Amino acid sequence: MVDENKNKKAIVLFEDFPVRRKWVEKDDKWYFSVIDIISILTGQKDYKKAQSYWTTLKGRLKREGSEIVTNCDKLKLLAKDGKKYLTDVANVQTIFRLIQSIPSKKAEPFKVWLAKVGYERLQEIANPELAVNRARTTWQKMGAPEKWIEQRMRGQEIRNKLTDYWDGSGVNSGMEYAKLTNIIHQEWSGLTTKQHKKLKKLDKENLRDAMNEAELVFTALAELSTTRIAKKDQSQGYDENAVSAQKGGGIARGAREQLEQATGESVVSDENYLSSGEDYKKIEQESKNDK
Repeated sequence: MVDENKNKKAIVLFEDFPVRRKWVEKDDKWYFSVIDIISILTGQKDYKKAQSYWTTLKGRLKREGSEIVTNCDKLKLLAKDGKKYLTDVANVQTIFRLIQSIPSKKAEPFKVWLAKVGYERLQEIANPELAVNRARTTWQKMGAPEKWIEQRMRGQEIRNKLTDYWDGSGVNSGMEYAKLTNIIHQEWSGLTTKQHKKLKKLDKENLRDAMNEAELVFTALAELSTTRIAKKDQSQGYDENAVSAQKGGGIARGAREQLEQATGESVVSDENYLSSGEDYKKIEQESKNDK
């Protein structure tokens, strides 16, 4: 549904119904009009009636102790009269939760899919090997060679050890994890993660799934170095771990620069190593069909 071609289109169509949205740069997320989503799911095209439905639903959700209403923000969106008004908006995660609260035939496929995903996640928690196998299957569908898959999985293991350390040293998951990851990535590659994704012409795809073998190796080296330095320095909290991240990324940068000098070739590439955006969409659809 997201079309991040940097034009940041304000409207996207869902089954021929317009849904207003706005890109929030600081969050790196799309936010969608809650009223527009409700209009689609309830089949209610009258804006005032859809708004009344949302008001009633908000009251019920608050009484139930749901955090949906709290998670909804307000942004100025363009209305039919050509003016912009503050409108309730939500990100994709909150929209999915909202869908679960609306009795609708159109919402039912989403509910079934979410239940399936939730069940699979519980299975993976009980048996992590299932998650590994699913990831391997997805990469195989992308056409990845076994050598690349092994490097990708080894890199993920190194990444997990780093986030485990962050988790135990007072770093808040979410935004602080993302900021530390960005520091490491920019230190070794010379690009922020956002710049690297733009270079590879990626949208919502995982940057690491588009990396070539060398990019994976240097990402892993940077994160491995960061973990060892953080443990040695006993880094605590975001600020101290940010220093470790700079040091760890710097070690990988030095190795990258030496390799580039020796080969005359850049490690950082604009190539989407595995597949195009269209291939990702096909894989995503195949995954949904399997469910």
